Amino acid sequence: MNKQIIHTEHAPKAIGPYSQAIKAGNMVFISGQVPFDPVTMEIVSEDVQEQTKRVLENLKAILSAANASFENVVKTTVFIKDMNDFAKINEVYAEYFGDNKPARACVEVARLPRDVKVEIEAIAVVE
Repeated sequence: MNKQIIHTEHAPKAIGPYSQAIKAGNMVFISGQVPFDPVTMEIVSEDVQEQTKRVLENLKAILSAANASFENVVKTTVFIKDMNDFAKINEVYAEYFGDNKPARACVEVARLPRDVKVEIEAIAVVE
């Protein structure tokens, strides 16, 4: 199997022993992205919608590095700190995915890295 590490400077560097993404065959597996600015590695805001936007911009940058876009995404997992933020996160999420509505799971978790409010991982299929 052909396996390739995907990396871009336009998304936050990994903060642990993992890759931003791995392309295996025609599948791209993107590690969970949190709302870090890729330059400063700082959380962009305390606002959940601003955090969600930054997470999705990070995903977009990694997808681009893999020659893909949100159109190629077939599955996401959304981890949120507070289920009461579900509607606010969905509002931003829908702006990025438009008519492409991938399969998705959304779970509330006790804690996320650096106490952010949202983390999203994705799987995409590319030609």
